[in-house]
Amino acid sequence: MKKVFLILTVLLAVNSYSQKKKVAVVGFYTDKTISLADLGLGSLAAIADLGNNPDFNLTPILEKYHNSFFNVFSKQFPFDLLPENEVIQKQEYIDFVPKFAREGDAGKTIINYPGYKYIYEGMNGSENEVGTATMFKDVADGVLFTEIHFALQKGFAVGGTGTVKMKAYARIALYDKTGKKVFAFSEGANSKKTGAIIGGIPVLTAEKILPMCESALDELLKDLDEKVAKIIKKTDGKL
Repeated sequence: MKKVFLILTVLLAVNSYSQKKKVAVVGFYTDKTISLADLGLGSLAAIADLGNNPDFNLTPILEKYHNSFFNVFSKQFPFDLLPENEVIQKQEYIDFVPKFAREGDAGKTIINYPGYKYIYEGMNGSENEVGTATMFKDVADGVLFTEIHFALQKGFAVGGTGTVKMKAYARIALYDKTGKKVFAFSEGANSKKTGAIIGGIPVLTAEKILPMCESALDELLKDLDEKVAKIIKKTDGKL
């Protein structure tokens, strides 16, 4: 009986410990800049027009990703997410001035989920990761950044005329309370819907590109739903 009691005590302690793991989501955005690198077109001038076109509205797509992230994917995480209002309403977060901030014209293509700041994560130092981790170290065991991007992909074409697809990418990156990376991964999926490329130049109107972005996100969400649990297991014992 004593052994059973001891085992139950240990299990309860382990469960209690795991429940204490908290993570603050500090970045959640998308970018209206569509990559044309796969087509070998670099930064085609027309892309700037698409980025500034109010009809090219990625907000509903970001909302859909946000809902899936918090209501579906987060249930598979081995940690809990802090309530969003505890993050975005924290005065230190509101006042935080991130390095590599994109202001003015440079930031016009960025769409943050309401309440979030654009905070660069990745290469070029770790000031933002350490800064946000330090900000929440008393209430969270780590900070998480996520974003979605889009890129046109080559389809079938003859003589520069044919089809293209859209690829949606999601990046999810987790850092511990010291700002050290726990994991970072990107997952991508192609749209089922296709667009046209004529004379080697893709048709970049909002009404043509937006449905492709929506289709690509739908496929990406399916992939993430299948893979995120396996990928997130890398956090075990690292927070």
